[in-house]
Amino acid sequence: MPIKLTAAQQTAYERDGFVAPIDIFSADEAVAIRTALEEAERRFPEELAGPNRNNAHYVLPVLDEITHDSRILDAVQDVIGPDILTAGTTLFIKEPETKGFISWHQDARYIGLEPHDWVTGWLAISDVTEDNGCMRMIPGSHKAPLAEHVDTYGDDNLLTRGQTVPDVDEDQAVTVPLKPGQLSLHHPRIVHGSGPNISGERRIGFAMQSYIAPNVEQVIGRIWVQQARGTDRFGHHDVAPRPTGTMQPGDIKFRDEANDRLSEIFYAGANRKGRY
Repeated sequence: MPIKLTAAQQTAYERDGFVAPIDIFSADEAVAIRTALEEAERRFPEELAGPNRNNAHYVLPVLDEITHDSRILDAVQDVIGPDILTAGTTLFIKEPETKGFISWHQDARYIGLEPHDWVTGWLAISDVTEDNGCMRMIPGSHKAPLAEHVDTYGDDNLLTRGQTVPDVDEDQAVTVPLKPGQLSLHHPRIVHGSGPNISGERRIGFAMQSYIAPNVEQVIGRIWVQQARGTDRFGHHDVAPRPTGTMQPGDIKFRDEANDRLSEIFYAGANRKGRY
């Protein structure tokens, strides 16, 4: 029996490769999360910009607590089972009236986690709408093998290499709007992307990329993980500490090391590196 998801939501995930919305945090909790995040941005602007938005849960307790929240883990357990490792996070922030977008891609293409017994959780910290660049999914595309991607390194593309699945039938796309505190879960092979923020409001999303089952191995490079739930009988990965406070020097040093490893994975085989 599912813990958090309904039977219909589990069926939707298996059929479509994603499920949303999943109610996680109350409106008041979502406001508190956003307030804490934006206060940290004001205090430590350089530490939460560009590539430093990767693995910010290692330096901000508010994001660490989200990553380990039992309500999110309940939903994840309904997809990948009771033994859960968390293997990285990214803040995806689109400022008002900006051109930044995310091209059609599959998460599994460059992350190097195999087999694909893992899932990405995407939490809305602000309202997430079509106007401010919510995600779009191609339902059922997770059932096909990984597609070839083209590295575009586009100026406005928020992905590391501007990696793009060409010739996507956008008529099949489904938008995924979310309210603050709501979550989506998506499969590593689903083709998805998002448009620019043409609104007057920030769009703030926090991607937990990814929650993995302990049998999953990192076949490109090496990553850090945290035990989120259950047990790890495999020991494939190095174990990461949790933050000791807000932007503590030791935590920042560790985050930077983790991001260096992540960069090596994302750009493996590439001719050059992008901004992220």
